[in-house]
Amino acid sequence: MFRAIAGITLMSLSAFAIASADKPGEGVKVQPVQSNIAEETFQTLLVAKALEELGYDVASIKAVDYSAAYAAISNGDATFLAVNWDPLHSAMYNNAGGDEVFFRQGKYINGAAQGYLIDKKTADAYAIDNIGDFKDPKIAKLFDTNDDGKADLTGCQPGWGCEAVIEHHLDAFDLRDSITHNQGQYAAIISDTITRYNNDEPIFYYTWTPYWVSGVLIPGKDVVWLEVPFSSLPYDDNADTRLANGKDYGFQINSERIVANREWSEKNPAAAKLFSIMELNIHDVSAQNMMIREGEDSEKEMERHADAWIKAHRKTWDGWLEQARAAAE
Repeated sequence: MFRAIAGITLMSLSAFAIASADKPGEGVKVQPVQSNIAEETFQTLLVAKALEELGYDVASIKAVDYSAAYAAISNGDATFLAVNWDPLHSAMYNNAGGDEVFFRQGKYINGAAQGYLIDKKTADAYAIDNIGDFKDPKIAKLFDTNDDGKADLTGCQPGWGCEAVIEHHLDAFDLRDSITHNQGQYAAIISDTITRYNNDEPIFYYTWTPYWVSGVLIPGKDVVWLEVPFSSLPYDDNADTRLANGKDYGFQINSERIVANREWSEKNPAAAKLFSIMELNIHDVSAQNMMIREGEDSEKEMERHADAWIKAHRKTWDGWLEQARAAAE
């Protein structure tokens, strides 16, 4: 009788050990944060779902301004941000404590571009290919929507980081008297811009990838990228923003990286490993963003998008989880 009980106990302990190895994060709480940009939810959901499969108790995503997200992670009120734009967010990252307080390894999404564009019709008609061309009052007037003689740029929402680069460019390229940087809720102001395009009016705007705008206004077909007179960035005095083909659109190619609280990450090697190895194709994000643009923007629908991606990439997904579990042993 004793032997039977002992056998049952040993089997139970063995099963418990297997369960723990399978879910190394069991009982550990996780608080994801992201910006208010709905198009970044997909990236955050995928990380959250991977953590859940590792046993972590993942809370609902909190949407906050980027600067607040970095502060919350730094002081331990939040666990991770899946959309650290590197190097665009360098100032916010460093001001909140930098590498001493944050864990950041690997690159979640590569090849994120951004810059200025105008409609191709106007670009071809007036041979405009550089934002420096806006110094010509006649060129600036083409994009004037309120009759003040200055071109109206559909710009960057305050607090995103890109607004600092645009403001810097207006000074560096001596364009203050030629361009008005219009800011506000980006989704609203870019929708107005697209309406003007559909009404056959000239347009001038800032955007980035991955995002749905370049799927609606297609570069090379509907719109063209503008180069800048020279490389100049507010967070790097020696920055070179030229691409391999010699084109210079004024912004460095960014990576989206997962940033987590360092102390928490060191206590949770499975999660830290996961953060360092997850990689997402930028085109997959743009495709999901287009579904949001087409109306699939509810929490339920975005959950479905993430689940569909996992199902389609299950082998890769399981490989990430396997490596994460091994790191916890």
